[in-house]
Amino acid sequence: MDLMDFGEDWVSVEKPLKIAMIGHKRIPSREGGIEIVVEQLAVRMVQAGHRVDVYNRSGHHVSGNEQDNKNKRNQYKGVRIITIPTFENKKLNAVVYSFLATIRALFGHYDVIHYHAEGPCSMLWIPHLLGIRTVATIHGLDWQRSKWGGFAEKFLLFGEKVAAKYADEVIVLSANMQKYFKDTYGRETILIPNGVIKPEKKSDIHIREKWGLTKDSYILFLARLVPEKGLHYLLDAYREIPTDKKLVIAGGSSHTDDYVEQIREKAMQDSRVLMTGFIQGELLEELYSNAYVYVLPSDVEGMPISLLEAMSYGNCCLISDIAENVEVVTDAEQGGQL
Repeated sequence: MDLMDFGEDWVSVEKPLKIAMIGHKRIPSREGGIEIVVEQLAVRMVQAGHRVDVYNRSGHHVSGNEQDNKNKRNQYKGVRIITIPTFENKKLNAVVYSFLATIRALFGHYDVIHYHAEGPCSMLWIPHLLGIRTVATIHGLDWQRSKWGGFAEKFLLFGEKVAAKYADEVIVLSANMQKYFKDTYGRETILIPNGVIKPEKKSDIHIREKWGLTKDSYILFLARLVPEKGLHYLLDAYREIPTDKKLVIAGGSSHTDDYVEQIREKAMQDSRVLMTGFIQGELLEELYSNAYVYVLPSDVEGMPISLLEAMSYGNCCLISDIAENVEVVTDAEQGGQL
């Protein structure tokens, strides 16, 4: 699906709205799919004449402190950015951020507070009690993700239940999630799949100079380095393949340093594996443009933007057969525009 197909007036209404967005880490940023969605949605809402405030979290970029300075701003393309201070402790970061952002938003006189992801939705009941209209976008069933457990898992599941019970509207990204909310909570939801902007393919000039990569000379994994993306499966399988094509792993940690260290140890056992770290901009575009095949062996997804992006570049894509991945490629096979 191409976001541009909606046209300039896809979010226009007669009366401009004042909207708050809570739940992402930081924009502008590619720290994850949620950040990409929030950035695109907020900018397009502003272009349509609305007032949008996004509540960024303080703290370090998940892929390294060198990215921090790029996100220290209070405005981006007409979107007002409000930064909420919180703890560095990853176990408390999301809870404290969600609470403080919600309390701050109560004084913003918003027409709508739009929560993104299950964890932040745990605070949605507060504006609901005060009669403020709320929208929840569920980007994935986060409590299922391998990196969480104990209190974090319970907190995420609580946020899911709050969204199902109290949100004025619940948006989901896939038919599988829509069925889940209907079967589990009896809750009707709105299905709005993710989309990407049609890209322009790039030559391999920069990736050739930086890593010696040429067109069709590598297999590409591009995603956050978290257990649910299944990179460990890919490394084990790749080790058994007699090929001279490199395996390029592009992505950074997301509160998963122990897992990333395990991945590095596996990667060091095969000289054909290249770990680039966090990538964005022209290098990212070139990696997509020149890959022999894109691989996403994930266990859990919402609707993977990296897969949509890979397909938009015309890549052959090898994916795990979970419902959220299959839904993306099946839509394409049936003529859906990407």
